[in-house]
Amino acid sequence: MPDNSTSPLRALTPYQPNKVLPIVFAVLIALSLSIHTFQNFRYRFWRITFFLFNANIVFMTGWILRAVFSHTPLNLPLYIGQTILIYAGPPIFAAAEYNILGRLMQYVPMHTPLHPGRVVIVFVYLGALVEALTGAGAGKMAASTPGTDKYINGGTLIAISLLLQGVVECAFVSMVALIHYRCAKAEMLPRNIRIVCFTLYGTSALVLLRCVFRAVEAFTTYTHSCFSGYCGSTVTNEWYLYAFEAAPMVLYTLWLNVFHPGRFLPRNSKRYLDIDGRTERIGPGWIDERPMSLTVADPFNWRNDARGGQKYWTSPEKYTVCEDGSFALGSASNTSAAEKKQYVHRAV
Repeated sequence: MPDNSTSPLRALTPYQPNKVLPIVFAVLIALSLSIHTFQNFRYRFWRITFFLFNANIVFMTGWILRAVFSHTPLNLPLYIGQTILIYAGPPIFAAAEYNILGRLMQYVPMHTPLHPGRVVIVFVYLGALVEALTGAGAGKMAASTPGTDKYINGGTLIAISLLLQGVVECAFVSMVALIHYRCAKAEMLPRNIRIVCFTLYGTSALVLLRCVFRAVEAFTTYTHSCFSGYCGSTVTNEWYLYAFEAAPMVLYTLWLNVFHPGRFLPRNSKRYLDIDGRTERIGPGWIDERPMSLTVADPFNWRNDARGGQKYWTSPEKYTVCEDGSFALGSASNTSAAEKKQYVHRAV
């Protein structure tokens, strides 16, 4: 008799899972992770892009589990694990953008509407909330039967997380666009800032594309018609998952490898671009001397100046000019070799 153990009708998915594509995407993500790790060591940029490293690990593990699951489509623990990890990867990828925006804001503080540290914290906290809702929802769905209260509750949590992530991404893009506009208006838009801004636009578009796909999938999954036996094509056709979930996130991580922020922004958070758009100086950085209670109650410091009331960039003569070149002119670098060369030059 034929073996029907892998029949789609008896599996946990409405289709026979592809056995090759999960391996392909796991390898692609592993390759991107290797490149990113190398670049982080080269530019010593771990503090800014560690979320990208973590996201690659989570997403890659999810596709590895899916590759194993494709051979045992009745294995519930594997199904739950790959579902949660694949869902959890994109919100962590999005968090990588927030730190990059924070470093850009520190680089051009005169065009930053709010305290960079506070903005990053708010975005990261919202991202953490998205991650928590996504994980909880995916876990409930994977461990329950369609149509049950537990399944519907899980779907509701995922729908809320998708909506929240979409709103956060739109707010993020608006913040990048505002800084981009202010730099252009002040004629402080060198090549490195343009590249960082367009990179953030592109990666955010990929995250939003994934959100739209998951929202459509959620809508077609949680309808009564789906529970009664008919689901939309996004649920019953696996290729949507690879086209609108796997591929955008792989492009996301490859994009940040090609245009790694460590090539275009200084590692030192106190290093900023002067108003001439070429010279870089070492300033005092953003300092909030308020009591902890006030920073919690008013994280953006609305009570005083929204940017912290420091405006140290208005007195550039007080701060040292960076002698190792300029990221705006493409003559500075975060590599240890560049700093060693500069040290030898000073010693001579």
